[in-house]
Parts: sequence; structure tokens; C-alpha cells
Amino acid sequence: MNRNGVVLFTSESVTEGHPDKVSDQISDAILDAIMAEDPQGRVAAETLVTTGLVLVSGEITTQCYADIPRIARETVKEIGYTRAKYGFDGDTCSVLTSIDEQSPDIALGVNKSWEIKSGEEKEEIYNTTGAGDQGIIFGFACNETPELMPLPIALAHKLSLRLAAVRKEKIVSYLRPDGKSQVTVEYRNGKPSRISSIVLAAQHSDEISLERLRKELEEVVIKEIVPRELLDGTKYYINATGRFVVGGPQGDTGLTGRKIIVDTYGGYSRHGGGCFSGKDPTKVDRSASYMARYVAKNIVAAELADKCELELAYAIGVARPLSVFVETFGTEKIAVEKIEQLVCDNFDLRPAAIIDYLKLRRPIYKQIAAYGHFGREDLELPWEKTDKAETLRKQAGLTS
Repeated sequence: MNRNGVVLFTSESVTEGHPDKVSDQISDAILDAIMAEDPQGRVAAETLVTTGLVLVSGEITTQCYADIPRIARETVKEIGYTRAKYGFDGDTCSVLTSIDEQSPDIALGVNKSWEIKSGEEKEEIYNTTGAGDQGIIFGFACNETPELMPLPIALAHKLSLRLAAVRKEKIVSYLRPDGKSQVTVEYRNGKPSRISSIVLAAQHSDEISLERLRKELEEVVIKEIVPRELLDGTKYYINATGRFVVGGPQGDTGLTGRKIIVDTYGGYSRHGGGCFSGKDPTKVDRSASYMARYVAKNIVAAELADKCELELAYAIGVARPLSVFVETFGTEKIAVEKIEQLVCDNFDLRPAAIIDYLKLRRPIYKQIAAYGHFGREDLELPWEKTDKAETLRKQAGLTS
């Protein structure tokens, strides 16, 4: 809807017990286990979960041993699936694995990269990581929230985190691990003005009344998270079907990488299409997306623009991006061409440089496999720093 400068925009989030997020967390737990022992390991782990079953497949090349069944079971139990009555139990579910090594054809392009000089001429650059695949990657930031994220996805993640917290802390004793949130923000002339609606879906025990659940979740989840000034005629849809007992992998099959919009910007920004979880940092779907967020966030923090979206494009085995594109949606304070030049001058966007600068060969991934990879003020993530902002401002001529 777009009338008289009024627009409604909606984003969603899910809890760690959502079946797709269970899969993401298992895949990233496997990655973390390998990164902890073998930082040069190559990992592409895909997980499927369904009733009573975890299936892990993919390509892994490493010098260490990872006990995948144990990692999968521990992850499932940490999420909260510890009893058969929840429809899924980390102690009793089956865990199957089907793992191959990374394709030597892919490794060929990652181990050494090429830099295109002119025409068909190529110069081989040794000891420089090439992109693990072709791909387009987007990073985004805007000044709607302190963490420089769009308001709808920022609030949706905080609601999902709170939903998990009240379950784990037994503030609401009848909740189970699966859950979702959705926030619709009303924008007036491009600025958030109020929350139009909030949707919560919380898995629960069979005996609880719907009336009690709705009342308690409104009080201990919504009103604890959403600023009161934004709750202006807001409509609540809490367990709108009236019942959510069967959930998690029993209710739906989960797959790694199926919540890419939840993982990024809630649809507010474009998405390149590649998922993050289960991938080591030689995969630019992951590492370059983190770098693109870092660049965009520093541009907004430097007040060069109110919104910034950065697109990068890579070719397999080639170190430097094929294109760098900046979109500021008319909010730029200096020419966009100047911002693009500042990006190229201040940020090394080759995969090896990204991995080194952001210190990505560490076991840091499982913690971000749920509740978003960006805007996480509860975690110390290198791509969320704004340490380049002052340099960008000075080079842009915005400070004396």
C-alpha cells in the first residue's frame, strides 16, 4: 500500500527451534568444530531434519576429525529438543552422514587465483585465495536503528530472541522450542512511524489455554521488546490458528539455508541468493556478504548516506570482484561515484583479504546461525564494527 507517503513493510524472524534453523545450527556447529582444529579446512555442510532424523551431507576436506553425530545431537539438545513428547529428541533421533571431499576442480580455483589483466591474458597469483564460486553478494545498512538495520527485521529478531529467552528462563513454562515472529512497520515519507501489526507463533504444551498464552506473550514478549511509542493501534496476531503443539522437525522438514531472508535484512534489501550456514569463509556467499555489510555500515555510520546497499560480483578462481556497485536510494550526502571510489580505496575485497581482515577462520559461526547474521549487538562480530567511519568522513571532506 502506498498512499499519501504511507507504506507498510513487513519482515519475519524465527526462533532457534524452527526446523530450518535447527539445520543451520547443526551445519555451523560442524563448521565451528573444524575451524577450531583446522582453520584451513574446507567445509560445505548441509543438514536436513525431520521427525526422528538428522541427515548431514556435503563436502568436507580437513586434517582433523569431527564427530558429526555427537555434534548434531548436542546441538539439538542445546536448542531444547530433549524430550520425545516435543516430537524430536537429541538423544534418540537417528543421525546419518554422507560426506565427500571438496571437488578438486573447485579447490583448484580457491588454492590459487587468477587476475585478469587484459583480454585473454591471465597472470597467476600464488598464495592468494580465489573466490570459491561465482556469485553476487549484497550488503546493506540504514540509519533506522542504532545497529543500522531496518526496523522491521531488527524488531522481529528481538521478539524471537525474547520468545526463546522466556522459554529457557521458564518465565513462560509451557513454551517449546519452535516459534516465529513478524513485524509490519508503517512508514511515512520514508521514516518509521508506528508498528501496524505483530505476529507471534509459539509452540506450546497441549494443556495450556489460548487465552492465557495470548495474554502472557503480549505482556512478557511484545511489551518488553517493542518501544511503547510505536505501539499505536497495533494489531496482535498471537497463535492465530489457535493451536501450535506439533512443531519443530516433527511439524516441518528443515533444511540448511532456507531462511536466507531472515538471516540478512528481512527483504528490505536485495539478496544474492546464496546462504551462509555450513560454509567455510572461502565461500564468498558468506565472507563477502559479511564484508559488504561492514562496508555499507561504515558508509552509513560516516553519514555519507542514510541508506547504503553494496553489490559485489565474483567469478570462481578470481580474487578481485568483477564489479562493485553502490546504491544509496537518493540519500547520499556526496556523489555516489565518490562513495564507490572510497570503497575501492579503503576496502580490500579479495577473499583472502576479507578472511584475514575479519578473522573468519575461527569458530564463530554457530552463534549467528539463528536470530540474524547482522545487527547483532549481543555479539562481538567484526563486520559490525564502524571503525572505518571517521576515515571515510575525512576522505569525503565532511570533517575538517
